[in-house]
Amino acid sequence: MENPLTQKNSSPTVSFMPPKTIVLVGLMGCGKTSIGKRLAKKLDIPFHDSDQAVEESAGCPIKDIFDIYGEEAFRVGEQKVIERLLGQPTHILATGGGSFSNEPTRNIILEKSISIWLKADLDTLTARVSRRTDRPMLGGPNQREVLEQLIAERYPVYAEANIHVDTMDEPTNCTVDRVIQAMTDYIRTNYPSYYVLKSL
Repeated sequence: MENPLTQKNSSPTVSFMPPKTIVLVGLMGCGKTSIGKRLAKKLDIPFHDSDQAVEESAGCPIKDIFDIYGEEAFRVGEQKVIERLLGQPTHILATGGGSFSNEPTRNIILEKSISIWLKADLDTLTARVSRRTDRPMLGGPNQREVLEQLIAERYPVYAEANIHVDTMDEPTNCTVDRVIQAMTDYIRTNYPSYYVLKSL
């Protein structure tokens, strides 16, 4: 019988509960929130966003936290929030672009979750973030140059994630399907007792 995950014109459908929370990492604009929400819906588990949780905890936008307290204070608070979220039942967690670059936070993520790096190229990221005004590190006119520098600094660190998935200029559902395929392959290999495929 053909594996439904490889059938044409069909979306992967999974019936396993991930053994750990799935944490999405990557640069701003790679699609962590939009992909995470749809992934959570397909897996029928909750979705959380660490940036949103930080703002709720602080009572103000992330940009204000950066402006008033600085990045170092933000990273300390972010680490505490992510550690708290990873103590909750299994879910999908979208993280901020710099969270995985912070070594203490990265160690927590690697220990307590399955991490997925959503990797986008410079052109894709530039096109996406140019439509946003709430990015504290991209408030100036040279967004492309800043992104290029962040790619050089952070991509070697993101490479420590358990799973890598390229995000392209394609419908979000197509990317979600590829994330599910990569995640399924990883779980089938590393956590075989959790892998069950549901007939379509």
